[in-house]
Amino acid sequence: MAPPSKAGAALAALREDLAGDVFAPWDVGYDEARTVFNAMIDRRPAVIAQCVDEADVVRAVRFARDLDLKVAVRGGGHSVAGMAVNDNNLVVDLRHMRAVAVDPAARAVRVAGGATMSDLDRATQPHGLATTGGRASTTGVGGFVLGGGTGWLDRRCGLAVDNLLGVDLVTADGDRLHASPDEHPDLFWALHGGGGNFGVATALTLRLHELPEFAIALLLYRPESGREVTRAYRDVIESGPDEAGGAVLYLTGRPAEFVPPHLVGTLVCAVLLTYAGPEAGLREVAEPLLALPHEAEIVGPMPYADVQCMIDEPPGMRNHWSAEYLSGAPDDLVDVFCARGEALPVPTGSMHALFPQGGAIAAGPHGFPVPYRDAPWAVHPFGLWEDPADDERCVRWVRGVRPEVGPWSTGAVYLNFIGDEGAGRVVAGVGAGNTRRLGDLKRRYDPDNVFRFNHNIRPI
Repeated sequence: MAPPSKAGAALAALREDLAGDVFAPWDVGYDEARTVFNAMIDRRPAVIAQCVDEADVVRAVRFARDLDLKVAVRGGGHSVAGMAVNDNNLVVDLRHMRAVAVDPAARAVRVAGGATMSDLDRATQPHGLATTGGRASTTGVGGFVLGGGTGWLDRRCGLAVDNLLGVDLVTADGDRLHASPDEHPDLFWALHGGGGNFGVATALTLRLHELPEFAIALLLYRPESGREVTRAYRDVIESGPDEAGGAVLYLTGRPAEFVPPHLVGTLVCAVLLTYAGPEAGLREVAEPLLALPHEAEIVGPMPYADVQCMIDEPPGMRNHWSAEYLSGAPDDLVDVFCARGEALPVPTGSMHALFPQGGAIAAGPHGFPVPYRDAPWAVHPFGLWEDPADDERCVRWVRGVRPEVGPWSTGAVYLNFIGDEGAGRVVAGVGAGNTRRLGDLKRRYDPDNVFRFNHNIRPI
């Protein structure tokens, strides 16, 4: 860190030069600016630069380099490990950079680095187009895509990185560059799963797919039916078309118009069957699930952008997540999954999910650092609660899932689904064979590891 006199002069210059706002710990608005989605994160950056354009990002990064500060990058702020903020360093906050420009003729969209899934989906929906996005509308597009990107459309459209056409990046030196198949192709490869290790993504260009219709079946079952329901859902997916997706979920029944009062505040097994097509196709695929006794249902067409909001949670909740990617979902695995679901902390906002993969995910390009592509199923324990008194039981429940499903683990993992679980899990998230190549690229583009507040790839 620079001497106080130099730091003070540099901060004053940054306040003068930045078009956006600058927050230091003594400023009004600082505490709000440092708050992220996970309420368990309480970090105090030295400076928060709320950038409004790429020129602001350049200024902020150069300010950091001048003072020997490291840089965290904030988009949606959804990282469960709180990687969007840091202690005593700089945060480049992109939340004012949310423009989305759709090119229907080219079936492409350019998304600014701070845009959320809602910004993206609401812009593309009027054109009958979409691309793979996360499962919450408030998730930031940048971190989601650069981390690999799995969501309701991935079985039909591939992972988000399979649809990445280009990235505008500000490097650790404050330089601007564009990464694409034709420009800096090595860096472009690294951005397909290597996360925010290589710079600040100020804009991403993504391929779009036709999606004129979308439909869902949301079915609630008694938890004691969970094994039968999960096996039926597994069979529906494994025999069904790539248009079918969704999840089996254990959760707490919430007050809602379609939820019977006797389920509110109790453990529920739910199926969300998504279908990238018309209602008739959905109903055909969903028939075995509809035939099982259930307590409530919503079946029919629903705009994709609205589906993206269905499991949104408000900020200010406490979070702890993990994941394991599986070689299959035989009956023994189903029994273990359901047993862990029956142990879900209730009543909380926690969810226990079994997500299908396959389809366009498995058929996609295998050269990128996304080693979980070939796993047909994934288990995602998602701890979410409000009361700090629940910390111990909720964290213990999440941590208990991985060893139970370990016999079916492929060893790979999607890094956006986990917190800070150590360097070995980072290797599992990018692939052991890719780790050295990513480290070489890190040395070229960020030799001082300025961008270290992430699932970090160290320079080698």
